[in-house]
Amino acid sequence: MSSTVKLPIDVTAIQAVLPHRYPFLLVDRVVELEPNKRVLAYKNVTVNEPFFNGHFPGHPVMPGVLVVEALAQAGGLLTQLASGGSADDRLFYLVKIDNARFSRMVVPGDRLELEVVLKRTIRNMAIYSGIARVDGEQAACADIVCAEVAA
Repeated sequence: MSSTVKLPIDVTAIQAVLPHRYPFLLVDRVVELEPNKRVLAYKNVTVNEPFFNGHFPGHPVMPGVLVVEALAQAGGLLTQLASGGSADDRLFYLVKIDNARFSRMVVPGDRLELEVVLKRTIRNMAIYSGIARVDGEQAACADIVCAEVAA
């Protein structure tokens, strides 16, 4: 599939590759792809996100764990798009997060830029390094390990 991928990749095409759905699909668009190396994707953060109702009333902030989840989903897109996989035949589960750092709050109106690099693969595991940015400023980063299982 990697040789036929046409950028940008919209949410409909993302849903064909990832099993996540509203409210937990946290990637809206893929704008850059270097198969088996790197992906750059976006999440448009709106005030309508369900987590803002309770995090925090009067001062909405995207939970850091969801920023890391968005990075993991972008990593899943990198792997799936490079291999031509779909949500029907392979699933990746988050198994480990290391070196997570949160540098800035993500709030309604932000466009979260998700840059993920594939560091290496070991059997059924993929190791990613991700940086989430808003307006070019780092909001969070983490090293992420995901394991593949049959769907």
